[in-house]
Amino acid sequence: STRVWTRQAGVPALRVRDPPMSNRPLPRQGRIEQQGYCNPQSTHVSDTTLSGAPRYAIGLTPQIDSDREKPPPRASVVVVSHNRAACLRRCLESLEKSEGRETIQIIVVDNGSRDGSAQLDADFPKAQFIRLPKNFGLTKALNLGWRAADAAYVLFLHDDSEVEPGTVLRLAEALDANPDAAAVCPLLVDGEGRPAPQFGSFPPDGEYRPADPSGSEQVAVEFPRGAALMIRVFVIKAVRQIDEHYGQFGADADLAMQIRRASKKILLLPSVRTRHQGRQGYSAAERADFLLGRAVFLSKYEGFGAGLRARLAAVLGPLFSFRLGELKNTLAGQKIDGTQL
Repeated sequence: STRVWTRQAGVPALRVRDPPMSNRPLPRQGRIEQQGYCNPQSTHVSDTTLSGAPRYAIGLTPQIDSDREKPPPRASVVVVSHNRAACLRRCLESLEKSEGRETIQIIVVDNGSRDGSAQLDADFPKAQFIRLPKNFGLTKALNLGWRAADAAYVLFLHDDSEVEPGTVLRLAEALDANPDAAAVCPLLVDGEGRPAPQFGSFPPDGEYRPADPSGSEQVAVEFPRGAALMIRVFVIKAVRQIDEHYGQFGADADLAMQIRRASKKILLLPSVRTRHQGRQGYSAAERADFLLGRAVFLSKYEGFGAGLRARLAAVLGPLFSFRLGELKNTLAGQKIDGTQL
C-alpha cells in the first residue's frame, strides 16, 4: 500500500511505501519456524507448531500413499498360458502353497484362451490376470508379464509346471547370495521325480537333455529351457526387452546367450525341484515358428549368412517332407501370432 503526505504549497507530495511483508517483524508468539508459517524468502516450513501438533502451510493434510509404503514383493512369478486350463489350475495351486506366499506376486498372462483359462481368476483372487484377445506368442506375453512385475526377481514359469512350496524363495535366496549370477533355475523333474529334459545347446535345435546332478551343490549351466527360470529384472531391462523377433520359441535361448555374452552365470539348484509335464507334439504353426526362431537366432549371433541358410532350410525341409501346413508359414515367415519376420 502507498501513503501520501501533502506538504506546503509548491512542494510535491511525498509518497512512501510500506515495507514488504518479508521485512516486517515476526509475530510476538514465536519465530516462523516455531509456528509453521511460510516465509516468502524461504521454502522451509516447520512440521510442527509450538504445541507439537502437525501444521501445513496450505492448510491441507497430505494423504498417505499406501502403495509407496507397501514393500515390494520378494519375487514375481509370470505364468503364460494358452488353452490349458487344467495345467494352469495345477500350476497356480502349487504356487498358492508356496512358503511366504504373501511376499510373492503371481501374474498370469492368458494368451487368448478359449477353454475358460481366463475365468480362473475367480478361483485365484490373489493372482493378477492379464487377458490378451488372441495368441500373441510366448515372447510378447513374457514381456507383458515382467513389465507388470513389482519385484527385482521374476520367475518365468510354464503353465505345465508345478513348484514345491520352497521353490520360489530358495531361488530368490540363491540370487541374493550370488551377485555374479544373472539367473537361477530349479531342477526339472517328471511325474516320477526323475530329471526331465531341461538343457539345450547353441544354436537351439529343439532337443533338450535331462540334468545329471552329482549332488546338491549349485552348478553353472549355459542354456536351461524357460519352463522354470528366475532372472534379475535389470538383466532384461539392460537389453530393453526380450527380443520380439521370436514368437513362441527362441526367447529362452536368446536370454541365455545374452547372459553368456555379459560374462554372467546361470545357476542350477539341484536341491530345488519343479515338476514339468512337457508336451509330446506340436502343431504345424508351432513347428514353423520354431524354425523361424532358429533362423533369427543364427542371424543375430552368427551373421547374415547363417541366418539366410537357416531360412532356406526352414522352407526346403517342410517342402521335401510334404509338411505343407508348416511350409505355408515358413515360406511367408509367419510367426505364431500371425506377424511376419
